[in-house]
Amino acid sequence: MNTFSVAATRRHMLTTAAALGVAPWLLSACAQTASAPNADAAKPASATRRLGPLTVSPIGLGVQWHPGSAPQGVVDLYSSRTTRQGGIALIRRAVDIGVTFFDTAEVYGPFMSEDLLGEALQGSLREKVVISTKFGFPVDQATGRRLGGVNSRPEYIRQAVEGQLRRLRTDRIDLLYQHRVDPQVPIEDVVGTIKDLMRQGKVLNYGLSEPGLQTVRRAHREHPVAAIQNEYSMLYRGVEAEVLPLCEELGIGFVPWSPLGMGFLAGTISANSRFEQPDFRASVPRFAPAVLPANMALANLVKTWATRKNVTPAQLSLAWLTAQKPWIVPIPGTTNVAHLEQNVAAASIAFSAAELKELNEAVAAIPIQGARLSPAVLSATGVEAMPKR
Repeated sequence: MNTFSVAATRRHMLTTAAALGVAPWLLSACAQTASAPNADAAKPASATRRLGPLTVSPIGLGVQWHPGSAPQGVVDLYSSRTTRQGGIALIRRAVDIGVTFFDTAEVYGPFMSEDLLGEALQGSLREKVVISTKFGFPVDQATGRRLGGVNSRPEYIRQAVEGQLRRLRTDRIDLLYQHRVDPQVPIEDVVGTIKDLMRQGKVLNYGLSEPGLQTVRRAHREHPVAAIQNEYSMLYRGVEAEVLPLCEELGIGFVPWSPLGMGFLAGTISANSRFEQPDFRASVPRFAPAVLPANMALANLVKTWATRKNVTPAQLSLAWLTAQKPWIVPIPGTTNVAHLEQNVAAASIAFSAAELKELNEAVAAIPIQGARLSPAVLSATGVEAMPKR
């Protein structure tokens, strides 16, 4: 089936779903079952994961890149570097080795990450993957200048999505997140706008990033939430108390950002490591010189277990995440192809029930000192949207 036929079929499905009053993914799932009941029969059980209504690779790729100081330079938040062509080649290599889930946002760059991802995946590669992106940290659509604060007003969402479709070189966004909850806009208005975009075929599914729990419930009543994206790793386990149980209750997938603890769990940080701006970790309290030596107890535990399992610390950390729930899909970011390949290989690492229990207990016994984010960034997490009047 050519790209035009795929798009036409998808738009027909979305129109039919809207007329029937059902979620598009449900109609799609029924159609796939009827037309190809054995389509996945040859795939190993670990080859894909369900992320709400989506089927994706067990390890995704986070594309959170920004312009570097050199011409054509690309950097991430943690001072790792590549070039524009290097980034495109890395994304294509990810597809080659089985990654089908790519995560980005309009504010990453701003615009650069979406643009690079769109260039890398244009053409036939686009039909093989699931692309998620985010709106909500407003950006001037003409200049790319960050405007500060948050903005989820309906008119901004529509404007942002048009720019995202253009940069991603696609006719639809598979998973559109609200990057942070806007306390000045009822979530019902946000979801209503997204539903309009779904009826137009421009958005297929939506999610929320770092939302308040009641906002999730309110959003889910308007239209099923496909995925929640929050920070989660052995370094920060705060979502285990309420967020993960809520996802399990409502059938929502979960995407951990910073699954390697901003590099802390990859085995490359020592008690003497120091971070300076623009490295994001320079403003994160848990990486401050006063507490970093104490927090190294966790890094050392990860290294010990990595040796025990004959894997890298990063692989051990990603495998731990995927072992927690079958609907968790981490999105480690990297600018290094070797690290990409190692991260993807973590999907094949398994723990026995006894091993997982032992490791979970060992991780829980290590207190982490320092907040997970700076006060300014932390204040935007767990926010509840204003009531609908």
